[in-house]
Amino acid sequence: MANRLTTQDASFYFLEASSTPMHLGSLAVFRTPRNGFSYENLLSLVEQRLVLVPRYRQKVRELAFGLARPVWVDDSDFDITYHIRRSALPKPGSDEQLHDLVARLTSRPLDRTRPLWEMYLVEGLSKNRFAIFTKSHSALVDGEKSLEIGQVILDASKSPPPMAEELWMPAREPRESALVLDAITELIASPSEGIEVLRGAAKGALGIAGGALGAASKVLSAVRTAAQVAPASPLNAPISRNRRFAVAKTELADYRKIHTRFECSINDVVLAVVTGALRNWLLSRGEPVTASSTIRAMVPMSVYVSDQQAGDDEYTDNAQASEVSSFLIDLPVGELNAVVRLSHIAHATEAHAKQAPGVTAHTLMRISGFAPASLHAMGARAGSRLSQRLFNLIVTNAPGPQFPLYVGGARMLEMFPVSPLFENQALSIGLTSYDGFVCFGLNADRGAMPDVDVITALLFEALEELVDASNDSRV
Repeated sequence: MANRLTTQDASFYFLEASSTPMHLGSLAVFRTPRNGFSYENLLSLVEQRLVLVPRYRQKVRELAFGLARPVWVDDSDFDITYHIRRSALPKPGSDEQLHDLVARLTSRPLDRTRPLWEMYLVEGLSKNRFAIFTKSHSALVDGEKSLEIGQVILDASKSPPPMAEELWMPAREPRESALVLDAITELIASPSEGIEVLRGAAKGALGIAGGALGAASKVLSAVRTAAQVAPASPLNAPISRNRRFAVAKTELADYRKIHTRFECSINDVVLAVVTGALRNWLLSRGEPVTASSTIRAMVPMSVYVSDQQAGDDEYTDNAQASEVSSFLIDLPVGELNAVVRLSHIAHATEAHAKQAPGVTAHTLMRISGFAPASLHAMGARAGSRLSQRLFNLIVTNAPGPQFPLYVGGARMLEMFPVSPLFENQALSIGLTSYDGFVCFGLNADRGAMPDVDVITALLFEALEELVDASNDSRV
């Protein structure tokens, strides 16, 4: 039988439009080792690790007349040099130039005639650094059976043990007649599948995406929050394909201090920092902000456990991904007091924790390495299952390891997620903790969010406000 895309894989594949490329990205910055790091080094490393992500050698094959969801087939003309590309900044390349390059690369859709991923080695970065930017289509990475490639090329050691060599031979691509016969057989065996196909034929991508909504209860445990549409916000506007990308790198120790002082989770602190930044951003724009003003966030939250039970600090050295659950939360941007904002958020997330459990990420537990990229993919999938009218933006938070990781002997200094935008949503915020830092990546529409850099500056201010409050014995 054909290896058919799941309902949600297909929804991402068909929902992609010129203004909403459905790929997710990650930007990792490295210190160049003494013996250097070349394009050939990266090619060799990825070729060795592709065995861990076999879908990265497969492409999507659509069926005639839309008889069924597309299928995954081996790319008989797979060319790794097409997918791994080389770019360079004019020396000495600045971080601003790097982020502008990432914005341009993010704006470009992936080639649908080939496996749906790209990787860029960016050379010329100042301070003896280079960067690796990866793009993977959301249909390709589900975080469970298929991981993001950036996860499997990272190692906990400068000199990892060599992997066994693999001779890959693509399977023969099935004939159209065989795929049509398979589709008809499946339709006869599963009438519900036939109904889904008819919906897809009648309504295009929206019909296929509707099938994903039926599974929403498995991931979203706080849909009750969405009794009404999301409040009006400048975050919701018509968007183009062009993007802006901005980052903020903050100290994890500050979040831990606040978490200890106010007896809340680090995830609560993260959301309070985002809330404070969004509040001041709205004020900087002259937007009306009242005491009752809120911004509704879709928050796919990674839940972590460890062998020694990490307690309520989910950012530990030996933490492993256990669950990924998602919920809707109204961020109290109208509240003036930072500590009260944190309290409101902590109560809301506590109520969420008492509801249905999240979806277990089995594969992430089995494979060691840097899981956040795959977790951000799961977060984007969770967000796609709700109408975008029910929330203003997505905030994905994926805790990572608190020890150094390496690519080919080069130490990773920081990693910033690049989450996709949905229709009429001008901003997505992703963050990842790594080796003592919390790294924010803000992907924004170029026209609707010309001031996205203002938000990154305000993230530092919002964090400092909470740190000051935790130092104040009167609070």
